[in-house]
Amino acid sequence: MSDADMHPIVAQMMDRDAFSQWLGLDVVESRPGACLCRMTVRADMVNGFGIAHGAITYALADSTLAFAVNAQGQHAVSVTSTIQHLAPVKVDDVLTARAIPRADGGRIAHVDVEVTNQEGARVAWLTATGYKMSKTW
Repeated sequence: MSDADMHPIVAQMMDRDAFSQWLGLDVVESRPGACLCRMTVRADMVNGFGIAHGAITYALADSTLAFAVNAQGQHAVSVTSTIQHLAPVKVDDVLTARAIPRADGGRIAHVDVEVTNQEGARVAWLTATGYKMSKTW
């Protein structure tokens, strides 16, 4: 997605997010409370077992979460998150992360992020709580 098609806050965040850029993360869809991101696993992302390091799926899910919540207009950070790694991820797998809003109580947002591979198989599931600060974008 080009910066012109991306939600303006998400485009601003991506411009400054060297790690998401290093991941090769592509924001496919972004709007307040929702985001879909995609990336391809590279050889420099695998661990000693030849599978993607857990930090890779975590980072993809975390960025997707951040874009979804921040697009609502307030600076937001995650305060807790838990990830379940459900299946091994290999080099050249194309991963898609989708933020699923669960509850928004004003300052606190609860969001799940589903990570699937190119075959649609769920490979990871992140559950997170985000905190929206008073500073707006």
